[in-house]
Amino acid sequence: MDQESNIREHKNFIPMTSITSGGGIQVKSDVYYYTDQIANFCFIGYPEKGDWVLVDAGLPNAAPEIKSVVVDRFGRGSKPSAIILTHGHFDHVGGLADLIDEWEVPVYAHPLELPYLQGQKNYPEPDTSVEGGLLAKISSVYPNEAIDLGDAVQPLPNDHRVPGLNDWTWIHTPGHSPGHVSFYRESDSLLLSGDALITVRQDSFYKVLMQQEEVNGPPRYLTTDWQAAKASVEKLAELKPETVIPGHGTVMKGKKLAVGLEKLVNNFDEMAVPEYGEFVDGESPNSH
Repeated sequence: MDQESNIREHKNFIPMTSITSGGGIQVKSDVYYYTDQIANFCFIGYPEKGDWVLVDAGLPNAAPEIKSVVVDRFGRGSKPSAIILTHGHFDHVGGLADLIDEWEVPVYAHPLELPYLQGQKNYPEPDTSVEGGLLAKISSVYPNEAIDLGDAVQPLPNDHRVPGLNDWTWIHTPGHSPGHVSFYRESDSLLLSGDALITVRQDSFYKVLMQQEEVNGPPRYLTTDWQAAKASVEKLAELKPETVIPGHGTVMKGKKLAVGLEKLVNNFDEMAVPEYGEFVDGESPNSH
């Protein structure tokens, strides 16, 4: 597939939203996240300094909304020093192609995600057979095709530093996707968890719509390795983050986060892993 056809694939409208869509929250003076329908993207950098980084790029057609937030927060004509990705699923790269065309800035992702970002390999199709709510059942509408950013996307540095963010590190947190990463700032124990752990039950229509808050594992219909996903949650819990900004759901802090994270670690198989599905040990109901 050429780049134009891939871009068109990721311009499909996704028929889902939440009550927080179209709004943003300033978590720290230099950290602001915005919700595009059902997914979050982050702006890291002080508005008055104008030097900032974008983390993830929303759902298909998100570029105009991202650029609008940029104007409001950093001023007209501002652009990031880099775009960094937690992973390459459609709801985290939706605005990328248009943003790169205009900004011409580097994009960074884990090496294991590059095949999905350079047109070489498609993600597995979403698992509509997985145990879960309505959003799992309709997940076939979610695009799984690779996009092709060519040389615009580069691997994250091996030393776990984050380009443009000297006080942050990246952590490999696979399971939801092979090269999924989370980002952590030790100085204030702030974690950007991507989809490794989220704060909403992402397959439930009602819980997503209302953004009902609960620490949970990754979205069921797109997670392909549950053993790795569990290990990733355990790895992030060991950091004892004070604040988590997830890829889906609302920011969580303090005791509520600590209790929820401990509960998830101790009960991951019951809370997060579906009883059946294509990527779960055991039979899918569609296997016959």
